[in-house]
Amino acid sequence: MSGQWAAPAADSAAATDRKALEILRTTFGHAAFRGAQEQIVAHVAGGGDALVLMPTGGGKSLCYQVPALLREGTAIVVSPLIALMQDQVGALSQLGVRAAFLNSTQDAFQSRDTERALEAGELDLLYVAPERLATPRCLELLARSKIALFAIDEAHCVSQWGHDFRPEYLQLSILHERFPAVPRIALTATADPQTRDEIRRRLGLGEARVFVSSFDRPNIRYAIVDKLDARAQLLRFIRDEHAGDAGIVYCLSRRKVDETAAWLAAQGIVALPYHAGMDAQSRAQNQARFQREDGIVVVATIAFGMGIDKPDVRFVAHLDLPKSIEGYYQETGRAGRDGEPADAWMAYGLADLVQQRRLIDMSEASEEFKRVSTAKLDALLGLCETAGCRRVRLLAYFGEQSAPCGNCDTCLVPPQTWDATEAARKALSAIYRTGQRFGAVHLIDVLRGRDNERVLRWDHHKLSVFGIGADLDENAWRSIFRQLVAMGLARVDHEAHGALRLTEAARPVLRGEQPVAMRRAVERKRAAAKPSRAPGGELPPAGADLLARLKAWRLAQAREQAVPAYVIFHDATLAEIARCQPGDLDALASIAGIGARKLERYGAALIAVVREAG
Repeated sequence: MSGQWAAPAADSAAATDRKALEILRTTFGHAAFRGAQEQIVAHVAGGGDALVLMPTGGGKSLCYQVPALLREGTAIVVSPLIALMQDQVGALSQLGVRAAFLNSTQDAFQSRDTERALEAGELDLLYVAPERLATPRCLELLARSKIALFAIDEAHCVSQWGHDFRPEYLQLSILHERFPAVPRIALTATADPQTRDEIRRRLGLGEARVFVSSFDRPNIRYAIVDKLDARAQLLRFIRDEHAGDAGIVYCLSRRKVDETAAWLAAQGIVALPYHAGMDAQSRAQNQARFQREDGIVVVATIAFGMGIDKPDVRFVAHLDLPKSIEGYYQETGRAGRDGEPADAWMAYGLADLVQQRRLIDMSEASEEFKRVSTAKLDALLGLCETAGCRRVRLLAYFGEQSAPCGNCDTCLVPPQTWDATEAARKALSAIYRTGQRFGAVHLIDVLRGRDNERVLRWDHHKLSVFGIGADLDENAWRSIFRQLVAMGLARVDHEAHGALRLTEAARPVLRGEQPVAMRRAVERKRAAAKPSRAPGGELPPAGADLLARLKAWRLAQAREQAVPAYVIFHDATLAEIARCQPGDLDALASIAGIGARKLERYGAALIAVVREAG
C-alpha cells in the first residue's frame, strides 16, 4: 500500500494531509483524526523525528501506521512483546495492510520469507523485537532495504527511571547512528518529566518534536479503598459492578496470583492465573482465552498486560500497591481502551507500604536509584491518602493541571477528615515508649489495652500508653499508623523486621506544636452516579438482540481465523451497527471502524445478520 500513497517531494502539505485523511477513512474506517494525531502524522510523514506521549487508548498506533502508508518503503516498528506484535499484525492484515513480524515464534523458513518480503519492498510495516533489531544480521538486512521510518513503541522501557526498564532498549540509539536520514517516532503512554528527558537523551531525540496529549482518561473511574479483607472486597466489587465483564487483577507475587485466581474460581468467577513462573504453554493458553472469550478475569503479576490490546477490559483491580504512579497509570490504563466506562479499583493497607519500602531498601540498586524509587513511592502514597480528587492528583504528577473530575471515589463520596492531632501523638508515643522495636499490630494491641501474651512478655501493660487508645477501633488505628508513615512522621525499619521508628518530623507533633489532620478510616460505599456500562448497554430490546447476534457472528469468524474477536470488529463498532441497523453497504460504510477492506470482506455477511434479526 505504501507505494500507492508515496508522495513526491514537491507535493504540498495540504495534499499530504488529504492523503492521510483518505487513508484514515478507507483503510482504518475513521472519519477524522483525534487530538494531535493529525499534526504528528504530518510531521513524521514529512521526515521529522517525534516523541509522542499519549494515553492508552488514545490512538498512538495510527501516529506511525498512517505515515508508514504515506512514505515509501517499510516502517520498522520496535515492539517489546510477541503478543503485541501478533495482535497488531493480525489487525492490520484484516485492514489490507501488508504487515509482518520477526520474532522467536517463527521457524527459519518463515523468517527468511519475511526477510525476503522486506528486501523486495512487499511490506508496509515490519514489527521487530529490540534485541533482534540490534543484531548485525538484522542491521545488515535493514541496510539492504528501503526503510520508511522507525517507530519505537513503549519508549519508556529505555529509561532506568521508568516503571518497565528493559536493558535491550538501550541499544536502540544505533538507529540514529546507522540510519540518520530515516525519521524516528518514539511513543509511550506514561512518562514523567525525568523519564521523558532520559528517553530523548538515550535515543538521540534531542531535536525531536515532542507531542504531549492529555493524560486524562475520563472514562476510567478511580477508587482506592482501605484494605480490610481484600479478597472479600474484590469479590464484592466484581459481583456488584462487573459480573460477566472482562477484567485484570494485579498481585505482587506469583503465589498470591495462584491463590487469588483459585479462590475467585471457587466463588464462581471465571478467573485464570498469569505469571512468569508458569510454563509457557499454560501462560499462552490463559492469555488466548482472555483475548478471545468474553467475561474472563485474569489474575496476574505486572508481567501481564503490555502486549494486550483488548479494548473491552471493563475493570483493573490491584490487590497490592504498585511501585509508582507511572506503573499504576500504565496498569489501570488497560481498562476501557474502547472509551466506554471502566473502573480502576485498588485495596491498600499499611502492609503494602511496608512491603514496597522493604523491596526498595533490600535491592542491590545504587543509592540514587533507591532515592528516586522512594520518591516515586511517596508520590503514589500521596495519591492513595488524598482527601481530594484522585484524578487531579494523578494528572498533576505528569505536569497537567485539572479540576475535580466528579468521577472518582473521593469526588463521588467525599471522605471525611478529622483533627487527628491527639491520636497521632498517642501513636507516636507508643512507638517511642516501646523502644521503636515493634510493628503496627503490636502497637495497636498496646494502645487498645490488650494484655495478650506478647504484650505481657515485654511488660508493655505497665507503660503509660497502655490502653490510652481504647476509644478507637483497630481499623482506625491501622489507618492512623499508615497515614503517619505516608506523612513522613514515622518510618519502617526493615532491619528490625518492620518495626516503626520516629522521624525528626515527629518532634513538633509530640510537643503539641503541630496539628495533624487525617482522612477518616471508613469503607466508602460506591455512589450510584455514573454507573459503568458496556458498549450497547443502552440499546432497546431489538437492538440488544441484534448486538448479541452480531457478537455470535464475530465469535464464529474469530474462531475460524484463530484471532481475537476484537481484531474482527470492536464492540463499539458492533454496537453502532445494532443502533443504526444499516440496510445496505453504503449505510454500513458510514459506521466508524469499517474501512474499505472490511466492508469488502464482511459487509454482505453483516447486512445479512441485520436483516435476519429484523
